Amino acid sequence: MRAAVVRTFGGPEAVELVDVELPEPAARQVRIKVAAAALNPVDAGVRSGVFGGAGRRIGLGWDVAGTVDAVGVAAAWSVGEEVVALAYGMVEPLGTHAEYVVVDTDAVALAPTSVDAVHAATLPLNALTAAQALDLAALSPGDSLLVTGGAGAVGGYAVQLAARRGVKVAALARARDEEFVRSLGATPVPGGEGSFDAVLDAAVLGSEALARVRDGGVYVGVIPQARPASERGVRTEAVEVSADGARLAELVRAVDAGELTLRVAETFALEDAAKAHARLAEGGVRGRLVLVP
Repeated sequence: MRAAVVRTFGGPEAVELVDVELPEPAARQVRIKVAAAALNPVDAGVRSGVFGGAGRRIGLGWDVAGTVDAVGVAAAWSVGEEVVALAYGMVEPLGTHAEYVVVDTDAVALAPTSVDAVHAATLPLNALTAAQALDLAALSPGDSLLVTGGAGAVGGYAVQLAARRGVKVAALARARDEEFVRSLGATPVPGGEGSFDAVLDAAVLGSEALARVRDGGVYVGVIPQARPASERGVRTEAVEVSADGARLAELVRAVDAGELTLRVAETFALEDAAKAHARLAEGGVRGRLVLVP
């Protein structure tokens, strides 16, 4: 099969398309024929060497939507089922930017029935990150939350999920995105104004976002290494996303109920993976870039 990998770190030109052996599922694993796989900023980090792995072949891609085409022993899934999954791993030999991928059975959920595979592929990583970050915030209905980067992929999901829980959500976003974040359920707020029970810092503003948390509140970041030190009694946390098929199934149900908005910015053929990385590096992307084998 073909797969997008890096063998040397660098810019978009470091992404290669290579021929590799078809992976076989072990016990409690399934192989998915990839219909679509989203490109995320973490892939750019892997490509540029942020997470290490020098001298090794490293696969790219975490999100996948596709069809189960082989199962291991006790896999609990059947060939032919349409699914989504999170293939967690920073420096693995293969990722989801490939024609096939093997994942653990408990990372898998049935795909949404209301959207196509391209849109479904944008769900796992970003929505699970948002949901697990909100778990760390541990907010109650009526509490106030500021989401930085409220128009982004993680931030957009966080706004919608928090609003569903009865949390009063505000969002930091560019002026051009104010109407969009309102449509998700948040009130746009200018920088520097207001104090909140919690901040979910999807834009990785660090201490600037921490300053918006009331004394004794909670700050939740999305990059563990970038979490600011606690001050004023603020509890500081950072989400490290984990694969969770049961939680992913809940998010799929929210998609099918019309409660989560999936956004695709552009699609690229797998052989154009380097071009997709170049587009991501340009910035200004609203929604996810998606690779289609």
